Amino acid sequence: MAAERAGVATAGATLIRDGTNVLYRLAGGVVARIGPPGSQLVAERQIQASHWLAEAGITVVRTVDNIEQPTAVGDRPVTWWVELPEHRHATPAELGSTLRQLHNLAVPQELPLPTVDPLDSLGASIDGGFVLLEEDRAWLKGLVEQLSLDYRELAPSVPPAVIHGDAWQGNVVVPMAGGDPVLLDLDQLGVGPREWDLVSLAVDYTDFARITEADYRAFVAAYGGYDMTVWPGYRTLATIRELRWTAFVLGKAGASSKAAKQARYRVSCLMGKIDRPWTWSAF
Repeated sequence: MAAERAGVATAGATLIRDGTNVLYRLAGGVVARIGPPGSQLVAERQIQASHWLAEAGITVVRTVDNIEQPTAVGDRPVTWWVELPEHRHATPAELGSTLRQLHNLAVPQELPLPTVDPLDSLGASIDGGFVLLEEDRAWLKGLVEQLSLDYRELAPSVPPAVIHGDAWQGNVVVPMAGGDPVLLDLDQLGVGPREWDLVSLAVDYTDFARITEADYRAFVAAYGGYDMTVWPGYRTLATIRELRWTAFVLGKAGASSKAAKQARYRVSCLMGKIDRPWTWSAF
């Protein structure tokens, strides 16, 4: 229905990803992105953000022109994007340079970006984690309360910036044929502490040993020399990020025994029962 209204051909459509957003590859180099129920405003903001970032000099995923954007079907928005050429994930250095560009932008007055709250919905995710023991749930809720206090104390001292909100190497990709890194997935673009964008790669280094010291130093250098692991608020944001990753798997645990096992393992890590570096399976 959405494709018919937008005038887009769907013959031969292939599924790219079935997650929070469902992505299909269509003929003519078009990618359809179906948002979750009730995400119309988020979809509208993605379209606006793509245009604004491009005008500001950021290489970003592009919308298809001359088409209804977004196309609503019931309470689910569909957005239409130009398919990227064959690409790879960014290196830590490429991620660092892209984030440096993004964070150097002035907060726009013409684009109503939301304030990014790293703790948003964490309490609800823990309440809905039915595979948790009640004592573990109580401990996690206490952790959220403490992190909330710690974060609120940090916030006034951290200048706001335009941030991606989910900055990791897979959300910045590099065309295999060459070219600038491309910023993807603008769902969580907003205004918040730049450290929230830096923390994912930092914990990859400090808590998971997923990247080498050389790679982390290259990330820091490309960003401009700022190493957030020595920032006093580092452990607060690192724990919030790891708790969000845990909550994500908790959301899948009701339908997957593998996810349930992984969720319990992650909680044990957060509780200090398992020494770092941790090994968390991807979901």
